[in-house]
Amino acid sequence: MGDFETARQHALRGLEIWRQKDVQSPVEELHPPVVSCLVYRGPSEWHLGEIASCQATGAEAISIAKKLNDTNALALALDWGAVLAFFERNPAEVDCFASDLIELSTRQNFAFWLAAGAIHRDWARSASGNTAEGIPWIEQGIKDYRATGSVLSIPTSLAQKAEALHLADRTSEALEAIVEAEALVERFEERCWSAELHRLRGVFLAAIGADEREIEASFCAALRIAKEQKAVSLAKRAEATYAEYRRQKASRPGGRGFRLPL
Repeated sequence: MGDFETARQHALRGLEIWRQKDVQSPVEELHPPVVSCLVYRGPSEWHLGEIASCQATGAEAISIAKKLNDTNALALALDWGAVLAFFERNPAEVDCFASDLIELSTRQNFAFWLAAGAIHRDWARSASGNTAEGIPWIEQGIKDYRATGSVLSIPTSLAQKAEALHLADRTSEALEAIVEAEALVERFEERCWSAELHRLRGVFLAAIGADEREIEASFCAALRIAKEQKAVSLAKRAEATYAEYRRQKASRPGGRGFRLPL
């Protein structure tokens, strides 16, 4: 919901309870609670600007899942490894985590994680220049993900699709994906990627030469939401993109078709 500090506090408390080793769950858990706590702690740390810490947390989640020999927990940890690499805009690392996740999910018949892995892998392909192959597979991955009955994380997946479409010079379709993502955010209150959706909207509007007021509003919304959520990493990204937009606009008044970094 975008409350990253509270999320981290709860994750840390969960880890503290687990390390005390004196609390037994009355039911069988789908994932070991320690891995679940780590994979929520990691993204919370990333949003709060603690990059080195979140990378260490992600590595610990994978290590513990392997030690427990829990394939479901390992799939969860690999998925979040790919997510964190996506946050860092590292296609090679996303592809590595996604490949491991796809291999594991294929072997274990994990339909949910297989769809997630496909989306990550094909975003990495698109970000590396192979949009012709990446986009159809991202779309299929989102379709397969929805077929499992899941709705959470789809806004982030739609942002990945939008980026791929933009890189393929299909920016109008990229904007449609952002509109769909924002509608899901409002419906399900999943606001962890809200600031980034507004930033991407600004990037895409600038690319097609939209009304300057719309572009400014998108970047300002991205900054406002990131600061409200104390999402340091997304605030820095929005500030950098907005600054680049202003720089390009100043160098060519009345210009159109800005090329801003994703």
